[in-house]
Amino acid sequence: MTVLHAAQALTPAGWQADLRLTLEAGRFSSVEAGRPPEPGDTSVAVLVPGLPNLHSHAFQRGMAGLAERRGPASDTFWTWRETMYRFALRMTPDEAEAVAAQAYVEMLESGFTRVGEFHYLHHSPDGRPYGHVAEMAERIAAAAALTGLRLSLLPVLYRWSNFGGAAPNEGQRRFVSDLDLFARLVEESRAAVTDLPGATLGVAPHSLRAVTPDDLSAAVALAEGGPVHIHAAEQVREVEECEAWSGARPVQWLLDEAGLDPRWCLIHATHMTPDETVRFAASGAVAGLCPVTEASLGDGIFPAPGFVAAGGRYGVGTDSNVLVGAADELRQLEYAQRLGQRQRNVLAAPGASTGRALFDAGLAGGTQALGAEGAKLAVGAPADCVALAGADPALIERQGDALLDGWIFAAGSRAVDAVWVAGRQVVAGGRHVAREAVAARYAGVLRRLMAA
Repeated sequence: MTVLHAAQALTPAGWQADLRLTLEAGRFSSVEAGRPPEPGDTSVAVLVPGLPNLHSHAFQRGMAGLAERRGPASDTFWTWRETMYRFALRMTPDEAEAVAAQAYVEMLESGFTRVGEFHYLHHSPDGRPYGHVAEMAERIAAAAALTGLRLSLLPVLYRWSNFGGAAPNEGQRRFVSDLDLFARLVEESRAAVTDLPGATLGVAPHSLRAVTPDDLSAAVALAEGGPVHIHAAEQVREVEECEAWSGARPVQWLLDEAGLDPRWCLIHATHMTPDETVRFAASGAVAGLCPVTEASLGDGIFPAPGFVAAGGRYGVGTDSNVLVGAADELRQLEYAQRLGQRQRNVLAAPGASTGRALFDAGLAGGTQALGAEGAKLAVGAPADCVALAGADPALIERQGDALLDGWIFAAGSRAVDAVWVAGRQVVAGGRHVAREAVAARYAGVLRRLMAA
C-alpha cells in the first residue's frame, strides 16, 4: 500500500487541493480532498492521470534521426518508408524487445502510462513465420512487462502492397500474413498479453492499401468486439490512389463501407473533405493523431477545428517514435493548427485553457481508442498517475489549468517527476527505475544494427 499526498490534483470533479490518495492492489482505494499529509505519505506537488499513447511502432525508435539526410530528389513519406523497411529487416526478436523497452521507458518518463502498439513486424528476416507465430508480439509484451507500461496490443493484418490486392514487395516480407496465419497470430497475441495487468487486444488492418474489403471484414471479426485501428488518408498520393481504385477517398470509403463506430480509430485521417470530417466526427470513432510524426514526414495538417466543432474525439500517439513525449504531441497538435489557421489557442473553447482542452481530449479519446479502463484520480480507478515537479520553472506559482499549460507548452518531459502504473512507482526523479539497464541493452543493439 502506498499513500500519496498531492498539493494540487486533477480529479473528475476538477482541480482539488490537498488530495490524499491510497494506492492498494493496483487501484485507488481511497481519495480524500482537503486532507493534510500524514507521516509516511509520499508528497508531490501536482498529480494528474496518466495519458494513453494510442499509436506506436516501437521498433522504429531505433532508427530515429537516421532519415534526416536529403536524397537526390525531393524526400517524402515514400522515400522515408524505404529507409524504414531496410532497418526493419535487420532486427532479431531479442533486438526488437530491447528497442521496444527503450521506447517504453521514454514513454513513461514523459507521462504516458499506456501504449497502443500497432504491431506489424511479425516474421523472421527472410519472411518465414517463427515457430511461435506471435514471437515478436511476445517480445512487445515482455518489454511492457519489464517497464511497467500498460499495453494495448494491435496485431496488424498486412497482405498487399497497394489498393486492389497488388502483390507485396520484398521490403514488406516481415509484415505479410494470409488470413489463416493472421487468425493464428491474433490468437497467440491474445495469449501473450493475458498475464499483463489491464492489457487489451484489438486488431489493426494496416490500411486500405494493405487489405482488400474482404480482408478488412475478416480482420474486424477477429477483434471480437475489441478496438479496430487503421491508417487512413495520411498522404495525398494515398488519397488519389484510393479514388482511382474505388471512386472514393479513404475516409469516405470507410464511412460508406466499413460501418465505423466507437470501436474504430482512424490513424492520421489528415486529408479529408469538410463532409468527411463532419461524418467521421458523427460516427463516434476516434481520430488517432500523431502530430510529431506527421510533421516529421511532411504529411499535412489534420482539420482539427472542424472535427472538434462537430463533436469529434481524438487522442495522440508517438507513431514513429522519432521523439517520444506526451506534452510534445499535444503541443505539436496545437501549434500545427496555429500555423494553418494563423491564430492562437485554436483548440480551446473561448476563455478556456488550451492545455486543459488538449489533455482532456487526449485522455478520453486515447482511452476509448484502446478499449481500456480510463485513468482517473478516483476510488476504484486504476492507480495510473503522473506527478509533475512544482519547482520546474514553467510550473512555479501556477494553479489549476495553468499547470497543464506550463507542462505542455513550456516544460515538456522535464516536468515529469514521478509515475505510478497499477500502483507501482516506475519513474522517480524523472528517471525510470530500470533506465540504466534498458539503455545499456539498447546501446548494444544499436551498435550491431548500425554496423550491419
